[in-house]
Amino acid sequence: MSNRRHKAREVALQMLYQQDLNPDATPDEIRQQVQEALTDEPLSRFAWNLFAGVMEARKVIDQKIDTVAANWSVSRMPATDRNAIRLGAFELLYTDTPAGVVIDEALELAKSFGGANSVAFVNGILDRLIPEEKRTRRPEQPNPERPNDEQPSE
Repeated sequence: MSNRRHKAREVALQMLYQQDLNPDATPDEIRQQVQEALTDEPLSRFAWNLFAGVMEARKVIDQKIDTVAANWSVSRMPATDRNAIRLGAFELLYTDTPAGVVIDEALELAKSFGGANSVAFVNGILDRLIPEEKRTRRPEQPNPERPNDEQPSE
């Protein structure tokens, strides 16, 4: 797990949580918080892109979550769980990030910010949202002909 990207995901989750609880927060206010939390420009941009992507696709993401979340609606979920699931769903559905990385990261966020049952809850929902092509795609295997610094990375 890339600790740097994990920190960016933490910040993205915090922004989603803030936006969820305070819908009147402006994008500029939220962007300012990202820049204060992440001084590294590529990480700040990564966190912002995750946040903005979830916000842009939120209706579709929430509909997909509602479809797979037995006996739960997105609106009834605890805010931290809801937003960890939204963040994971966005990465599963709209990015090339491998499903295993997305799930692992979402579970770490649920463990850090959620309640006692959050990890199992988030895992159960995200597992049902993994697109078929991400279930069957095998990760690229390391090529012994390439030095370690040329290996593909997340």
